[in-house]
Amino acid sequence: MTFEKMTLEENKMDIVFVGHVDHGKSTVIGRLLADTGSLPDGKLEQVQLTCKQSSEPFEYAYLIDALKDERAQSITIDSARVFFKSDKRHYIIIDAPGHIEFIKNMVTGASRAEAAVLVIDAYEGVQENSRRHGYLLSMLGIRQIIVVVNKMDLVDYKQDRFEEIKSEYSEYLKDIGINPVDFIPASGKMGVNLASLSPETPWYKGQTTLEALDNLEKIKDDPEQPFRFPVQDIYKFASYDEGKRIIAGSAISGSAKVGDSLLFLPSGKSSTIKSIEAFGSENPKEIRSGDAAGFTLDEQIYVKRGEVACLESETKRPPVSRMFKTSLFWLGHEPLVKDKQYTLKLGTSRATARVEKIHKIIDANDLGDSNKDQIDRHDIAEVTFILQSPIAFDLAESNSNLSRFVILDGYHIWGGGIIQSAYKDEESLLRDEVYVRNQRWIRGKTNLEDRMDRYNQKPALIMVTGKQHVGRKTLAGMLENQLFQDGKFTYYLGVGSVLYGLNTDLTRKTSENWQEHLRRIAELAYIFLDSGMIL
Repeated sequence: MTFEKMTLEENKMDIVFVGHVDHGKSTVIGRLLADTGSLPDGKLEQVQLTCKQSSEPFEYAYLIDALKDERAQSITIDSARVFFKSDKRHYIIIDAPGHIEFIKNMVTGASRAEAAVLVIDAYEGVQENSRRHGYLLSMLGIRQIIVVVNKMDLVDYKQDRFEEIKSEYSEYLKDIGINPVDFIPASGKMGVNLASLSPETPWYKGQTTLEALDNLEKIKDDPEQPFRFPVQDIYKFASYDEGKRIIAGSAISGSAKVGDSLLFLPSGKSSTIKSIEAFGSENPKEIRSGDAAGFTLDEQIYVKRGEVACLESETKRPPVSRMFKTSLFWLGHEPLVKDKQYTLKLGTSRATARVEKIHKIIDANDLGDSNKDQIDRHDIAEVTFILQSPIAFDLAESNSNLSRFVILDGYHIWGGGIIQSAYKDEESLLRDEVYVRNQRWIRGKTNLEDRMDRYNQKPALIMVTGKQHVGRKTLAGMLENQLFQDGKFTYYLGVGSVLYGLNTDLTRKTSENWQEHLRRIAELAYIFLDSGMIL
């Protein structure tokens, strides 16, 4: 492997830059780009000339805006990311807007970062947003934080002012479980202590901002992390390989290889990896963390988007539940309330959710809490959600990649957070029984998707209910006949047919055995659905 290839693929780091509005974050980034020679040729001079022609003072922050505007040219920057390099490694700077209205963007960027640079204005000092950003970085599990105390030129480079801010903010970060990597006195405008130490701060003997970045530890994939593969889609190629189906997605942790048995959650179905597919190259034998991949299975099973594949041999399987406790931030114009339905998205899964309990609302400024019955805009809270259907996830302490979620109100993302703990819901015992049933199930050579293609229908369970003497049986029979006449494969199963047939041994004591009645009816329905029928 060449050094250049190794640098790009193995020695790059994602850094998020955050800071209160007008604390100079963009100026610091622009100056770093200029001082490390990371700008396109002539870009600095071009922006300086533009400022001169418009009679505006030149600002290094303008470099960021100028680069973002140039979509057509092959320069290494876009609306969210800035690329630069030092002698040690390549960096991707995630430029997160600092205004409180744009915290949502900051969090979206920070979720991809391995470390953060938090910029504080030496003159204005620690602001509410400075604390809020620190708290949200902590929530997202980003522990490597460099604090740059910018605009030291506005306070005459006084050491006392720097030490005051360092003491105040260190105490706050300590309270939220963060030990900052370093505090650096700097001036983005003057280039002080960014790429080199400056005589303006003779009392400062520490490292420059660039040195602090170079000394950050690269977060490596933990080989002991369990395999997690959220299913994004299933592609079917009917024209060859007997209807080949490829399960596609991205591995977010761990690894799996050909021959490994996978368990898909929350469905509880399992099968073995037959092949790992690659486009235009030889098929690999292993899927690793970070790989966008596709694979086929030895035994075709019906899985869908939103399921999570893990190794069947792993003891640390993702919890599956409809209820969990979260740490949440909320940015919606309307408050988050208990009596409303929202959409929760985690990985590739999405489910209808509502607030079950608001445990406490945390003031990011002083870490106090209140007991309001709603979560207002910019609040941070601990909340228990209950979902309409179960999903698979991990807890933040064990695997943050599969614990982060967002909340949609309509079509807008207004909140997000991490899952702290899982609760057993009323279906937990039933799901355990279903997992065992699925593992022991003996399947034929024809799978459900083949039946769906042949019958040109999706299997479905239609329940017709209502009070006595309102024509339930008549309606159900008419519906079955109409579907049959339309060419569908369907069957009408009256409950009485089960009670006095399969369940005869239970019928004399129906009131005492209603759970077993339901279990048997459900299993019978499962067989019909597995055969591709409309029941």
